[in-house]
Amino acid sequence: MPKSWRLTRAAEASLSEIARWTFETFGPRQADAYAQDLIDICNAIAAGKAQTQDCRRIIDPNLPEDLRFARAGQHFVVFIEDERQVIVIDFLHSRSNLPQRLADLSGPKGPAEH
Repeated sequence: MPKSWRLTRAAEASLSEIARWTFETFGPRQADAYAQDLIDICNAIAAGKAQTQDCRRIIDPNLPEDLRFARAGQHFVVFIEDERQVIVIDFLHSRSNLPQRLADLSGPKGPAEH
């Protein structure tokens, strides 16, 4: 059975910004399709069916050990999970400075607090 999942405020804001930019750049059909792709990957992560990777192994060994990501189009879905739920921390564009953005996300409060 899939876990539940939720977005942090940062992830909600990023998803809205992605939808707005895609709408303005490519139109409403593409904006809806891409937003659905991002939601679909969140569902796949929660169901244990997405290919995910450990942020520490790939990006920076100093990141929290439970911080993971999955790729969806031009974005990385950054998340943590426990036995009950998946918490989507943020959606980061593939051209962003990933090590710095991830370090910012996992600051002193930890990723789930943002």
